Amino acid sequence: MSAEAADREAATSSRPCTPPQTSWFEFLLEESLLEQHLQKPQPDPTPVQLIVQFLEQASKPSVNEQNQVQPPPDNKRNRILKLLALKVAAHLKWDLDVLEKSLSVPVLNMLLNELLCISKVPPGTKHVDVDLSSLPPTTAMAILLYNRWAIRTIVQSSFPVKQAKPGPPQLNVMNQMQQEKELTENILKVLKEQAADSILVLEGALKLNKDLYVHTIRTLDLLAMEPGMVNGETESSTAGLKISAEEIQCQVCYDLGAIYFQQGATNAAVHENAKEKFFKTKELIAKNGSSSLHFTIDEERLAGYCQACGVLTSSDDASQQTTPYSQIHSCLKSGNYQDLVKIFLEDNITLSLPVQFRQSVLRELFQKAQQGNDALDEVCFKVCVCNTVCDVLEDRTIDIQFCQLFLKPSKEKIDFLLEVCSRSINLENASETLKRKMAAFLKNLCLGLEDLQLVFMISSHELFIKLLKDEERKLLIDQMRKRSPRINLCTKPVTSFYDIPASASVNIGQLEHQLILSVDPWRIRQILIELHGMTSERQFWTISNKWEVPNVYGNVILGIKDNLTRDLVYILMAKGLHCSAIKDFVHAKQLFAACLELVTEFSPKLRQVMLNEMLLLDIYTHEAGAGASGERPPSDLISRVRGYLEMRVPDIPLRQVIAEECVAFLLNWRENEYLTMQVPLPLVQTNPYVKLGQLLAATCKELPGPKESRRTAKDLWEVVVQICSVSNQHKRGNDGRVSLIKHRESTLGIMYRFHGIYFYFFSLQEPLVLTTILSLFVKLHNVREDIVNDIAAEHISIWPSSIPNLQSVDFEAVAVTVKELVSYALTINANNHFWLIIQADIYFATNQYSAALHYYLQAGAVCSDFFNKMVPPDVYTDQVIKRMIKCCSLLNCHTQVAILCQFLREVDYKTAFKALQEQNSHDAMDSYYEYIWDVTILEYLTYLHHKRGETDKRQIAIKAIGQTELNASNPEEVLQLAAQRRKKKFLQAMAKLYF
Repeated sequence: MSAEAADREAATSSRPCTPPQTSWFEFLLEESLLEQHLQKPQPDPTPVQLIVQFLEQASKPSVNEQNQVQPPPDNKRNRILKLLALKVAAHLKWDLDVLEKSLSVPVLNMLLNELLCISKVPPGTKHVDVDLSSLPPTTAMAILLYNRWAIRTIVQSSFPVKQAKPGPPQLNVMNQMQQEKELTENILKVLKEQAADSILVLEGALKLNKDLYVHTIRTLDLLAMEPGMVNGETESSTAGLKISAEEIQCQVCYDLGAIYFQQGATNAAVHENAKEKFFKTKELIAKNGSSSLHFTIDEERLAGYCQACGVLTSSDDASQQTTPYSQIHSCLKSGNYQDLVKIFLEDNITLSLPVQFRQSVLRELFQKAQQGNDALDEVCFKVCVCNTVCDVLEDRTIDIQFCQLFLKPSKEKIDFLLEVCSRSINLENASETLKRKMAAFLKNLCLGLEDLQLVFMISSHELFIKLLKDEERKLLIDQMRKRSPRINLCTKPVTSFYDIPASASVNIGQLEHQLILSVDPWRIRQILIELHGMTSERQFWTISNKWEVPNVYGNVILGIKDNLTRDLVYILMAKGLHCSAIKDFVHAKQLFAACLELVTEFSPKLRQVMLNEMLLLDIYTHEAGAGASGERPPSDLISRVRGYLEMRVPDIPLRQVIAEECVAFLLNWRENEYLTMQVPLPLVQTNPYVKLGQLLAATCKELPGPKESRRTAKDLWEVVVQICSVSNQHKRGNDGRVSLIKHRESTLGIMYRFHGIYFYFFSLQEPLVLTTILSLFVKLHNVREDIVNDIAAEHISIWPSSIPNLQSVDFEAVAVTVKELVSYALTINANNHFWLIIQADIYFATNQYSAALHYYLQAGAVCSDFFNKMVPPDVYTDQVIKRMIKCCSLLNCHTQVAILCQFLREVDYKTAFKALQEQNSHDAMDSYYEYIWDVTILEYLTYLHHKRGETDKRQIAIKAIGQTELNASNPEEVLQLAAQRRKKKFLQAMAKLYF
């Protein structure tokens, strides 16, 4: 046989790993059999099996002459094998769906890294630093493929995986599986660390807007034949398989949507990003058709993602993309009936909801009201009114339910009815037909009312006056007079109601009513001008007891000499504060701006007051809007907050809440450098909230190093202890506040003793700041002498362990604060396991054992993917496990006690045996035996049931102990896997029981 024939035989043999005897170039020329094999209908081995075989052979370590294991050598043989694996992947068109289903994470990671290498991506280069638009098309596509796979793998790893049923334990198989598992976990760890970079790469790819090319078998051949040809055909714009820009965008949008959806569990803004990407994917598929894509997308899963995003995002932000049906369904489900009525009101203009749907919603509300929910009576009436007005405009018969609800009309019902009528018709654009329908409805409504005061409310309303002409209104009054038996028609004609001039008191009453309802600054001013023109004796700022202005402002405002100006300033401020309190920030800003413009003309003091209130309003607006999604406030707002704290204008009335919110704002947005280094010293000495914020910022800045942060932590500790202390040394000022003196420094300032700091802490939202102050109060709670059960908290070791004057501390107030603080913290982040453990400890200390178990289990569930992963040991410490054991014991769940005894570092056999001896157990008893992995406990159970003559239960225990994976002769890894599997199943069963 010639050398050429030998080479050909080697290349076509069933062992592709055999190195060729000729040059690499000649081997590839003869390597046509691989392509022939791949073209078969059902090749054996399959393409993915070939990839695995090629890469396994190429990655085998070598052994040198000293029998030392060396990394795989970079020789011709291994390069050929890697190239063959790349060719098979190219044959599969680099379809990630196919590759991910059949290849493990380590194999696919190796394959894509080889693709990067052969595509001229320099090793060690950060992909996020590379400009994709400047790269050759195949190189850019290789980077995109790798980062898409990285994102998809992270998403896939978050899904629960059904464990395969284990066969008989084999040590070599177990070792191989364990090695692959560890390797996969290491790769996943790296991918998750680089996830932010991968997301940026894919976001950048969406801006490319150009076609790319992926390597084919031909381009790989060219690279092999001419490795030095870097600017040749292999890097031209036409080499390889063309992937259109729209197809790339479709795939990238889908993958980005999936990672954003996964990350959106604690951030609503990320869900918005996910929704945007999924809807973009949907648009691209609708435009191009799914059949034209080189890479397929699971459209059923995409539809599920879109539906989930529509439910999870807020209805306000998604109003343009979610239907009114889903909004109404969400309101009914959550009990948000105020928004439900709002949707019906808005639909009275568009008339998009079918009448049948409107009636079905009303029927559902009536059914809930009839089941005893009296609060729904008002909602039923409002929805019914909206439906009735809609029927009037659509020329349908008025439903009998409206007539029944109007048997006992009231002023409030008439007010709402008139509001719905006014908002349902635009008089400027409405047709004459619509106007006549609405006018007829209001006329008939008046004829159906017996109370003339209610009739007057309708007939004097602006809408009624515009819809009916004077002659029609007079005719209506005549009809009512003829209808009423109390009016004598036999004598001389009675002058029409509209012919009698209204008295001054009636006009004033109407204007006062409008003044109370209006939030339009211009309209408020006009009404007050009219009222003051009618009478100069009234103080119109007193007509509503809902108008409240802080005393510090009231004294200044009521000192204004001009009555009209005084009323206007007072009412504008009171309405602005009310709108701010109910989070109607748009109207609040309008009212404050009008008030600012007014007082600027005559009072610098009130001008500064309004600037301060507008600053507080801007803080609230940012926190409720962009701040809620994690967006940093504008630098202008931060500067204004600093300016307020540093303000030194004398005789300006100040509200304490503004200082509290300003300092909390700086802490929430991590302005620690300013608070610790840049804040002026006089400000720290005179403003107690700035001093407290400075100590908090300094302590948080130095965490988690306990030694470094002990000095600032001690200062913060002393201040809080002093605030929480009842001492005769506190000196009260003229305003009743307490002056706190810090002996080593100057005066801390005047602060309300406890309630001021209490509400101040509840403005904080930064997790680290909350954790710090929470751990301080927990430590303060724990130093109590009569405390039986300590509460655990993160960073608790940085605080001092004793208080010199223990009797002076108001521990009752401290305990209340701990409870309220942890409840508030969990509204900020319900998945913080340290806060959940504190909540559980509080319930444990107050003997609420079922609630304590709920939170202990929830803490474990949130940090272990519902126990699919191991709960970290710093969460389920021995102390936590012992408390769970005590909870179960006091709830008479003794089998659960025995199982939990196994979770301790050293199994507590004494407690387990004692619990199993109890015969009055409230748990599932023998059905829990499958969760026991400690053979000693199972043997004791067998003995116990034999002694009691409980044959059935003894057989269950024997069956549990006879499982092969619990055999003491098994390797330690097998025993640990068996224990971990039982831990997971038991904790999941407990969670279902207590959640």
